[in-house]
Amino acid sequence: MLSDSLSLFNPLFSVWYPLSLVILYLGAIIALAEGLNRLRGTNAEFTRKIVHIGSGNVVLIAWWLQLPPWVLVGASFIASIIALISYFLPILPSINSVGRKSLGTFFYAVSIGVLAQWFWSRQQPQYLVIGILVMAWGDGMAAVIGQKFGRHPYQMLGVNKSWEGSLTMMGVSFLVTSLILLSVGESFSITMIVSLIVAMVAMGLEAFSALGIDNLTVPLGSAFLAFYLIHGLS
Repeated sequence: MLSDSLSLFNPLFSVWYPLSLVILYLGAIIALAEGLNRLRGTNAEFTRKIVHIGSGNVVLIAWWLQLPPWVLVGASFIASIIALISYFLPILPSINSVGRKSLGTFFYAVSIGVLAQWFWSRQQPQYLVIGILVMAWGDGMAAVIGQKFGRHPYQMLGVNKSWEGSLTMMGVSFLVTSLILLSVGESFSITMIVSLIVAMVAMGLEAFSALGIDNLTVPLGSAFLAFYLIHGLS
């Protein structure tokens, strides 16, 4: 009887324990950003990027803990609902404070769900990680560098960009893609070629960011492009 209870408990523990860690991590990121957002003199874009980069790293935790795909898809659905509510009602200003109307956070959450459903369930989690981290770190650092050091601005569909920020997007995307592909055993030469192509495409997709659509096109484009290039060149 006791052994039957333990056999039932073990699979539940193996899912809900890592899931609770993910929830605590995301809660801590949002709480930190909300706390900073309420301090005088804190840049709203800076707190949003804390959430942007920090929440993207959750895919690394999920990969390390080998969570089932339904966890990421479910979390994506919940986050999408919260993002939509926050878009219309300022309940979480730290995730939508961009100074313009943007559905970026909603698209970001949707992209995690789509990529998790497609790649995680096919035992190819590295491509989900590439797509989300290219968006999280590439776009996040592009905004930080662009705002602080951008001296060569340009406009794309009414959205202000800088070449410094765009080149940062390309550089970080290259680094993220190459590190992940090398970590799963891809050859160095193929990794360099694929990473460069993904980085250039990601930079182009990030430039078209009206309404935050790049939060959908960059992750999906980077992940699927890396997947098809790897399988085409291997």
